[in-house]
Amino acid sequence: MLVSFALLLLGVTTAAVTPRLMALARWPEREPVVALWVWQCVVAGVLVSFALSMTLSAAAAWQAVRGHVFAPAPHAVVDAYALAAYGPWSGVVAVLLALGGVWSGLMLLREIGRARRQRRVRRAELLTRAPLLPGEKPGGDRLVVLEGERPDAWWLAGTTPQLVITTAALGRLKGRQLDAVLAHEQGHARARHDWLLHCSAALAAGFPQVPVFAAFRDEMHRLVELAADDVASRRFGRLTTALALVGLNEDRGVFGPCPTPHAEVPKRVNRLLSPVERLTAGRRLRLTAVAALVPAVPLVVALVPGLNALR
Repeated sequence: MLVSFALLLLGVTTAAVTPRLMALARWPEREPVVALWVWQCVVAGVLVSFALSMTLSAAAAWQAVRGHVFAPAPHAVVDAYALAAYGPWSGVVAVLLALGGVWSGLMLLREIGRARRQRRVRRAELLTRAPLLPGEKPGGDRLVVLEGERPDAWWLAGTTPQLVITTAALGRLKGRQLDAVLAHEQGHARARHDWLLHCSAALAAGFPQVPVFAAFRDEMHRLVELAADDVASRRFGRLTTALALVGLNEDRGVFGPCPTPHAEVPKRVNRLLSPVERLTAGRRLRLTAVAALVPAVPLVVALVPGLNALR
């Protein structure tokens, strides 16, 4: 079997099978940080498979590319890949995969641009609602309190990140509940969850028919919230964090019978109030190690013929 075709098949299989396997797993809710790592490794493995397949297909189709890819390699290594046997389809595959890579880059740039525009709009709104006092600099305060009738709190990412909280939230949340909300938002900021959300949104928007990218986006939105909940609950307790979630969201109708955009909130509260034991340290380590191997598998597949030729 041609190595390029094997890599392409590996990427397609991983993209199709992984969402189903992860949907059947019950451990991600117990270990959202590990689940975030697994998803990142899986997506990286898919992208690496396609990138290596593109490289070998291009090397088979064009002598100029082959000269760059195999420049330091002896003739025995080049012969081991049997590039001449790839056929005329190799150029088509290389071009299609290259276009896919360019499209992914464009989608990521579009998502970054959209996020920056949103941040500029939100910062402008923030300055309008909380104007600077004489001598203050924009972004100088990491905590901003806004007048507001609805309890709310959010982290405004950027070069000068700021935590914004409304007066209604300050009035409703007391003591450790307020601390839990602040710890939740700080957990998002420290882990740079915004970048995970941007990358997953870009891939899902660029390739909406690819199951792994759509599942990656959906799971990132869910898992980053669970991970931040765990950060807060470890510091201030599960009951306190659950009560803080209820206090922030009870006026939005999320606990009613009708579906809402915040339908995950009740599930998060139930998860905090009905905790299950974490996975053992050994199992967490094994999952982390196995996930790290996923991007390495296509590299091994690509290198095996060359390494065998050097033996």
